[in-house]
Amino acid sequence: MHQQVTDVMAPPRMNGHSHSRIPLWLKLLWTAWLLCWAPLYWRQYGTQNFLYFCDLGNFLIAAALWTESRLIFSWQAVGLLVFQTLYAIDLLGAVLFRRHAIGGTEYMFDSGVPLSIRLLGLYHLFVPPLLLWAVRRLGYDRRALKWQTITTFMVVPINFFWRREYDVNWARGIGHEQHLMPAWLYLLGYLVVAPVVVYSPTAVLLRRWASPSRRET
Repeated sequence: MHQQVTDVMAPPRMNGHSHSRIPLWLKLLWTAWLLCWAPLYWRQYGTQNFLYFCDLGNFLIAAALWTESRLIFSWQAVGLLVFQTLYAIDLLGAVLFRRHAIGGTEYMFDSGVPLSIRLLGLYHLFVPPLLLWAVRRLGYDRRALKWQTITTFMVVPINFFWRREYDVNWARGIGHEQHLMPAWLYLLGYLVVAPVVVYSPTAVLLRRWASPSRRET
């Protein structure tokens, strides 16, 4: 267990020496943005908002940047790439065609939401390319699928029971609380479908995307 934790946090080494592969300016920029984003989002949305995978991911990405952890970057890529990309598609579609093809970005056009909050929400557009770049640069860690699945099994039941009215991570239904099936059955289905339908295919694609010289066997 100690060795596993060490592997998560340790930066890559080359020829026995620590070798930084992520520029310092990127680490400082993400950290500065995080220090602005977190308190403003907390004041606007409340504590439960930080259990969204995308928001929780912001903190984990900060840890990944500073430790240059292949595992954390891979883990977040497995969990976030699909949903963050869909978010970006919906937002860009709304800007260009004034239609929300998928949904989830309506608040970005709500004048009742402070402009500062909406601008900070643009981070969703930058996370996918950042994660893809990091995986390409550092390599893919096969343990990522397991870690994201464990995260889902831990976080989604919390969302299901705690402040259920917010439907964080769609724990109660897609977009809103569903009533087509018993709530417990929906939760069970969620915990099965997400790893099989979303995370596993993403993991396969990330293994192929990683630089050939840095793919983990």
